Amino acid sequence: MDPQGTLIERGAVAVSGDRIVQVGPQDAVSASYQAEKNIDARGGIIMPGLVNTHTHAAMTLFRGLADDLPLMTWLHDYIFPAEAKLTFDLVYQGTRLACSEMILSGTTTFCDMYLFEGAVAQAAKEAGMRAVVGEVIYDFPSPNYGPVEEGLKYTEDLIEKWRGDPLITIAVEPHSPYLCSPELLQKARAIADRNGVPMVIHLSESEREVAQIMEKYGRTPVAHLADIGFLNPNLIADHCVVLTKEDMGLLKRFDVKVAHNPESNMKLASGIAPIPALLEHGVTVGIGTDGCASNNNLDLFQEMDTAAKLHKVHTLDPTVLDARTVVRMATIDGARVLGMSDIIGSLEAGKKADIIIIDINRPHLTPLYNIYSHLVYAVTGNDVVTAIVNGRVLMEDRALTTLDVDEVMATVNRIAQGIKAMTA
Repeated sequence: MDPQGTLIERGAVAVSGDRIVQVGPQDAVSASYQAEKNIDARGGIIMPGLVNTHTHAAMTLFRGLADDLPLMTWLHDYIFPAEAKLTFDLVYQGTRLACSEMILSGTTTFCDMYLFEGAVAQAAKEAGMRAVVGEVIYDFPSPNYGPVEEGLKYTEDLIEKWRGDPLITIAVEPHSPYLCSPELLQKARAIADRNGVPMVIHLSESEREVAQIMEKYGRTPVAHLADIGFLNPNLIADHCVVLTKEDMGLLKRFDVKVAHNPESNMKLASGIAPIPALLEHGVTVGIGTDGCASNNNLDLFQEMDTAAKLHKVHTLDPTVLDARTVVRMATIDGARVLGMSDIIGSLEAGKKADIIIIDINRPHLTPLYNIYSHLVYAVTGNDVVTAIVNGRVLMEDRALTTLDVDEVMATVNRIAQGIKAMTA
């Protein structure tokens, strides 16, 4: 996934410490280095780990809790009551489950927005994953920090606590234009600018949101954010389903990055984001799964398949969003969305060693004519056999090394009994 689109037959990757030191033909790499540990890919695909540009990891706790319902019923009758009871430990346990699922399906980096994000950072760090995390802030009190001013302080405390960490990056994350006043958004921007960290926001996710902002401010959500000085190159805009041509021009002008969440947008009937048009405008787009309460899994390979097919049927053009473009969205462009393309997203000497291996010796992956086609239309998360992050092996031969997946699942199943009783 380098700029040249290099594919190496019978290749190898040499890793020293947390970095890739050489990528090339196996004979050449073997002649240059003698490794303490060798991992045999057995003819499989060695590639960069996938980048999930938007999720709510701890919502694994609510997977399947309330499906096939209108959005407002789903939120107000099920999700909000359940979230009101969240604690640091519940979010920690839910995130451990999410990390298990993501590692097992080839995701090595994720961008998270939720409550008790200190717990998310801790769980991701212990699991060995790379993560951008930030506490959701909005105009009303939070179950975690209480009043909004405390949310801003909580965010700054997280930034200070995790500053310089090799795996965890803290972001400033106001929920959306409809739940955050212009004053709150400007305060969030000031914190991000002062600390040199990313910002994340839900933006133009539905027709209802756009109508609400239009009624209140007389302009679209994107134009509203431009008007108050919020749009900037460090902003990650999640969803971007309902956009005008002028909106897309603004996103390009301010170099805003977009996280596309096709399955969540489909399941909640939010609509189809104009991704081909955004790409034509030159906007950087990555892929996200959103949370497990609105997806209901974190398998980014499945999300890639959905993204490619959804836009083909929507435009009635089979050439739209070709497989190679979608693989880039899940790797190097996803890294670019998170501001990390200089360290991850491709297998190149000097970059961090975030690597996955896919076993292609399987009936549904036989024969292999085109690697990009296979990755988007045939591979599933279950085909990933090895995952490495920052030079550390997190999974080998489908066995996790940093998490006891049976213990993690048992813990969440116990938690689920309490959630079920609470929402019955």
